[in-house]
Formats: sequence, structure tokens, C-alpha cells
Amino acid sequence: MTVPRPLVLDAMCLNHFARADRLDVLRDLLVSDECRTTYVVIEELRAGAVTHPALQAALELEWIKVRRLDTIRELECFVKWAGRIGASERDRGEASVFAVAELEHCTAITDDRAAIRVARRYGLEVHGTVWLLARACQDGKLTEVAAGNLIDSVRDTGMRLPCTGAEFGGWARSRGLL
Repeated sequence: MTVPRPLVLDAMCLNHFARADRLDVLRDLLVSDECRTTYVVIEELRAGAVTHPALQAALELEWIKVRRLDTIRELECFVKWAGRIGASERDRGEASVFAVAELEHCTAITDDRAAIRVARRYGLEVHGTVWLLARACQDGKLTEVAAGNLIDSVRDTGMRLPCTGAEFGGWARSRGLL
């Protein structure tokens, strides 16, 4: 049996699960995974907590290891990814997640479609929230209906996903996820 690669979570997933008050469910789905994020992502969440106080819960998660990018090699990798996906303040979280994913052989988790395209072009393993939910269905941790309910919950907070909860099963099957 292959040991799953650690996951590096971007702000989008954490943000919307926190705003939907479903971080506990996310933890249950990822209980067998080693989860990481970056200080850049944490700072994005901290800044967002001013507007959305529910994000404070995402800043206090003990099950996610927060990675710094502070060695020369790590900073060079971050700069490389920032150049690939964009240098705007909005892209820094994804660049930091992709740097950790590359350096530590992890799977990046983000729902930024443009960033996903760039990451895949450079050979990085990257998936989104719907992939996590489909994987949980395959592992017997969620039913399709429960996954659909989660999708609708996070979409209600403004998260942009490629399908609604009602569309989840068909969408995931059409892409070989279920």
C-alpha cells in the first residue's frame, strides 16, 4: 500500500470551511492525512478574519502543520512559483503552497483554477476541494449526498466550485473521481 502524500492546503479551502462552520468535518475527512499550510496562507486568513471573524477558527487548527519558507532554497522556490502564477498579493498563498508541495513532495490543495493549470503545466500534483470530497466518498467517509451538502454549504459562503451539491455525483463520475 502506498503512503499518501502530505497535503498542503491553500487559504480558499480553509477559509470557506471555517465560514461554513465545517472545519470539524474537514478534519474528520483528512484525519488519515498529514496536513500542512504556510505562514503566507495563515496571514491571508488573519487578514480575512477582520471581515469574517469565523476565520479565527482556521488560525487555531492544531492538526495542520504551518510551514515557513525562510531558507534560501525555500525562498527561491517561492519566488519561482510567484513568477509562474503571478506576483500579485492575491497569488502569494498559492505560490507558497506550491513551493512547499514541490520542496516536500506534497499534494497541493487549491481551488484557484488558473493556479491549478499553471501547477499542472509544471508537473505539480494539485487538486481542489471537490477532489477531497470525492476521495472521502471513495474511502467511505462521506456519502455522495453528504458531499453535496458540504459543497452547497461552502458555496453559500461564496466559494466558487465547478459544481453544485446536486451536480456533484455526475460531475465527479464524468472526471473519474467516483
